[in-house]
Amino acid sequence: MEITFWGTRGSIAAPGPKTVIFGGNTTCLQVTLSSGRTVVIDAGTGMRNLGDVLGSSSRSLEFYLLMTHVHWDHLMGFPFFAPLFQDRCHIILDGSPKGLEGLKNIFGARRVDGTWPISFDDLKAKIEPRHDLARGPLRIDDTTVEAHRIQHPQGGMGFKFSEKTGTFVFLTDNELREDGWKNTCFKDFVEFCSGADLLVHDCQYLPDELLVRKGWGHSDTQSVAELAVKAEVGRLILFHHDPWRTDEGVRELVSRCSEHVAQLGSNVPVEGATEGSSLRI
Repeated sequence: MEITFWGTRGSIAAPGPKTVIFGGNTTCLQVTLSSGRTVVIDAGTGMRNLGDVLGSSSRSLEFYLLMTHVHWDHLMGFPFFAPLFQDRCHIILDGSPKGLEGLKNIFGARRVDGTWPISFDDLKAKIEPRHDLARGPLRIDDTTVEAHRIQHPQGGMGFKFSEKTGTFVFLTDNELREDGWKNTCFKDFVEFCSGADLLVHDCQYLPDELLVRKGWGHSDTQSVAELAVKAEVGRLILFHHDPWRTDEGVRELVSRCSEHVAQLGSNVPVEGATEGSSLRI
């Protein structure tokens, strides 16, 4: 299984000279399964560059698109995804039950005519909505995908990919707290992440920054470190970088999280998600 980061930023895209290392595009990941099949997670602005790669071949293109939730920063790249305008493209949509509604509404014409010149109905790609993950684990070739509810305003899903070679958990836009909604308390995420080879988790804030941002649906370095240690994951990657966080600031975030891990008596390696990077498990 190979994971490629096409967008690592949260809330809004933040391009510029101070975000060139960790990236300025919003959430989009490509998971290439052991079978070779592609699964895309979220349609943030990073999806534009992914589309240039996937659309460069003349062969038919079929892939899964799993939506965590439908906030703008996870949708904004969809209208710029080149394969949408090719009838050889087939997208199997799953994840958030609101996924299709969100992707349609990003085009805007249903509410205000003039916000976008193309309608959803103009797209040539076949978009097939499914709701398999809402009912239980999804089997894609030799990979099992499980969903878990996240603690984030208006809800959403995180995902776990399990293969013989390892397990990858992706939890963005998730606030780790003891008093979460049903099935979204800290202990629930420890159980979901238990033994994962790779955990990519929302870590938008430092502990002091979170004090005035509770309820926003994002986590801090201390809570994420505690999750990684208690779940005994093999590797931790911090994700959903704040749009005001510079490359230097992300490095500080990683350093602080590593300190928390060490204080808990663990040596779990901690990194910051870097746009354009790939890794295998």
